[in-house]
Amino acid sequence: MAQQTPQAARTVPTRVRVAAHRLRRVTPGDAWRIALRWVRSSPGTHIWLGILAVTSTVTALAPPDAGSYLLHHFSTNLVELHRHPIRVLIGSAFWIETPSGFAFYVVLFELVHAPAERWLGTWRWLFTAVTAHIGATLVSQKAVFFGIREDLLPHSLAHAVDIGVSYGLAGIAGVLAYRVPRPWRWAYLAVVLAFFARPLLAAHSTYTDLGHLTAALIGLCCHAATPVVTAGGGARTGGAGPGRVRTGRKSG
Repeated sequence: MAQQTPQAARTVPTRVRVAAHRLRRVTPGDAWRIALRWVRSSPGTHIWLGILAVTSTVTALAPPDAGSYLLHHFSTNLVELHRHPIRVLIGSAFWIETPSGFAFYVVLFELVHAPAERWLGTWRWLFTAVTAHIGATLVSQKAVFFGIREDLLPHSLAHAVDIGVSYGLAGIAGVLAYRVPRPWRWAYLAVVLAFFARPLLAAHSTYTDLGHLTAALIGLCCHAATPVVTAGGGARTGGAGPGRVRTGRKSG
């Protein structure tokens, strides 16, 4: 192996010093502009987080009875789905049962939702998340219905609190498989499916475990919403199969 020249040896330390110097020059105004650009690049994700911040604060500050009422009011359990399907299917995505877990969801939103929204675009990202949330909710609650009917599950599950953002996160985690280049895509897909399938195979699995796996599979079915690389190097939304390249002008 050829020896590294003194000039090349100084390249990396020099770059580190330059980067550190630039970082020291970042003013509070610069930091604010960077944060604003970050939020603007994925507006839907951060609007969703903002609503979750408000509802989590309300739940944390409300008396226990009032907090319990609100959570049941927006739960996608069998009773509320029968009485108010639209309200609970939409509203359940804006509440979390444990307000103290909000910080954890902030991290997940920035790691999962925000990159997906930048890649897919806000509307296609929203379509995927909503489809996964609604589809997984209906499948899991249908399983609860049959379980209660066959006396395999307690009847109290018809009134259980069933809210949260995890189905949408699972769906976006599924569609992000198409963002991972081959051959790493298959490793990512194996990890995602194993992560959501393992709890379902356990002895004490719940209907939410079924919902998470269903949401991830729905996300995988949303390939048509992903951008397709064109022959000119651009990207457009398409329904071509994995690995296919479309010719055409760059959209937008």
